[in-house]
Amino acid sequence: MGDLASLAFLPQTREMEGLILIDKPAGMTSHNVVDAVRKVARTRCVGHAGTLDPFATGLLILGIGKATKTLNQLVGLDKTYLVTAQLGAITNTYDVEGDVVPQNVTHIPEADEVEDVLCAFRGGYRQKAPAFSAKKVKGKRLYELAREGKADMETLRPEKDVCIKRLRIIEYSWPDLTLEVACSSGTYIRSLVHDIGEALHVGAYAKILRRTAIGSYSVEDAISLEDLDESQLNQGLFTLDKAPVS
Repeated sequence: MGDLASLAFLPQTREMEGLILIDKPAGMTSHNVVDAVRKVARTRCVGHAGTLDPFATGLLILGIGKATKTLNQLVGLDKTYLVTAQLGAITNTYDVEGDVVPQNVTHIPEADEVEDVLCAFRGGYRQKAPAFSAKKVKGKRLYELAREGKADMETLRPEKDVCIKRLRIIEYSWPDLTLEVACSSGTYIRSLVHDIGEALHVGAYAKILRRTAIGSYSVEDAISLEDLDESQLNQGLFTLDKAPVS
């Protein structure tokens, strides 16, 4: 049996307990990663501290056993990302998984023009949640309302103040713009990219997204999910008072 029900029939070893850093591959939901770790750890008691979109890769912090109770101390930590924006087009999801709509670009912005626009976002701004997101409004996920074709989607999308602590150009070669973003928890990088595209008057969507850090925890210390086995899981477990060191 390959589903989670088969966990009850697996031979039990000593109960695992602790936090683990996982490098999520693209194409999986964060819940998929939890399920994969459940099977290796031989326990259902696994949770994560903050999701990543399916197309994104990078750092997830998971808790196993009693350590799941400490995850709430990690959820609000600042996050750091590398994102490659595709300029000159938009999508309804603000990322590569949506329907691509090319924009009528009459002027390709120079690097100094991009830098000027980024200045307006540094420090923070008021951000709307993407229409295709898991944020709940009136008891429903926004993506459910978006798929229903709600005419008032723009007014339904909640807003919040987000803090952009670092926003710098890593590489720019039209139409690709790669940025490093350090931001407060709850910031939608997809929305940030979309908003930057609007400010540049060319449109943009997130083509590649990788989370490189959560607080002081780095993806460099994470275990690749493809390589995860029971031995690596045991070796990678840590507690809040004894974090991994690069």
